[in-house]
Parts: sequence; C-alpha cells; structure tokens
Amino acid sequence: MQKVYGILLLIMLICIGCQWHLTPSDADEDASRLAIQRYDRIESLYLTTGDISALQQINTSYPIQTRLLLEDVLRLGKVDDEDINTKFYYFFQDSTLQQMLADVTQQYTEMEDIEEELASSFKRLREELPALEYPEIYAQIGSFDQSIIVGAGTLGISLDKYLGEDYPFYQEHYSEAQRRMMTRSMIVPDCLAFYILSQYPLSSERRHNQQERDRHMGRIQWTVNQLMGRSVFDNEMTKEVDEYISQHPSTTINQLLLSD
Repeated sequence: MQKVYGILLLIMLICIGCQWHLTPSDADEDASRLAIQRYDRIESLYLTTGDISALQQINTSYPIQTRLLLEDVLRLGKVDDEDINTKFYYFFQDSTLQQMLADVTQQYTEMEDIEEELASSFKRLREELPALEYPEIYAQIGSFDQSIIVGAGTLGISLDKYLGEDYPFYQEHYSEAQRRMMTRSMIVPDCLAFYILSQYPLSSERRHNQQERDRHMGRIQWTVNQLMGRSVFDNEMTKEVDEYISQHPSTTINQLLLSD
C-alpha cells in the first residue's frame, strides 16, 4: 500500500477551529464559486461536432481552464500556437476518446448531488481553516491522465477519470486498487485532497523522502475523512493519525497539516 500512497501524492503535486460568519454577499459569492461550471459540455460539443461557435466560447469564456487543459493536461502546445485548435480537435477523434466523450455526457448529465456535497464539505473545511478561499470549480474532459487540476484559483474535475471501476478502458489500464478510486463518489474527496495539498505542500526536502510523503498523505486523507463525515480512506496512515489525535485531542487541522 505504501506504493499506492506515493503514487497518489505524486499525482496530486493534496478538530478545532474558528467559526466563519458569512455576510449575505460573501455567501452569494461563495455559492457561485462552488457551483460547478460545465466547461465539459461546451468542450464536448466542439470535440464531437467541430462547432466553431463552441470553440469561440471555449476560448473567450474559459481562458484559464483552456490554458490548463491544453498546456498542462493534454500537453498539446501553447494555447496561442497557430494550430492548437486543430491539434485539440483531432487529438480527440480517436475512437476510444469519442466513446469516452459520449459516456461522460451520459453519466454526468446532472451534477447537483456533487455540488451539494462540495458545498457542505468545503464549508466544513473553511470552518477549520478560515483563511482559505474557495476555488472556482469546473468540470472538464481530459484523456484518462489527470483527475483533479488545481491552479490559478481554480479546481478542475476531469470527468473522464470518474466513469466507474468497471469502465472497460479502466479495466485494461488500471489496477483494481486504482479503479476503486475512479467513481462518482470519489469526486468530492479528491477535490478536497488535491485542494488541501495545494495549500499544504511538502517542502522540496521532505518530498524526496517516501516515508515523509506517506505520512503527509495520511494526514490529508484523515482530514478528508473528517470533512466528509465518513471513512473514505481507511489505511495504515490514517489509522496512525487517528491514534495520534486520540492522544493529542487539542491538535487543530492546521497544526496537523503543518507538522513534521
């Protein structure tokens, strides 16, 4: 299992606190940021039909998301390259990816349940860590590579990584342990874990130590369990944190995540 912890942490590169009282304007702004922007819909429209108006909306309405997708996730080139739109379109004409686009559309017609769980869990997170700002959350479609993308005040959910553990492509390319994490129910826990990791990254010195990576992963996963109100992650690392907290009950989540 240690190998799994290390892989998860590398891919991610993810109780006592003050109550946060929101004014009405703050609450409205936060609710807006936690509503999932459906970038995936306009992306899928362009990639399946070549609709030029969809491409224009991709570039004008979602510039940050598009840059992250093209440059950091798909690595097709720079967003302002002359031929980048053509590369983007033809990259997804592969039959496997076209089928995946259809499957994402079918499985994620609605995401209200995920939005509600995001809102409640992120509210708990900021009750524990009041200084944190909510990211703008959006759904996108990648190519089976990254699941959650955090950057520039945004948090992107790659729906192609959450099609269910029995999804045919997953069965051919991922282990059983990995596939168990690739379900709809893991979207919110992964969002929390990746976001927490972005706020509490390991130092470069500690990052090179496998034991340090495992320990840090355990603290993040334990925190996610508390925020979700259920044992999403149940392993040796989270059990160690449970034992530590039972012996040091006054430890805050901030102190836990900052500890060596």
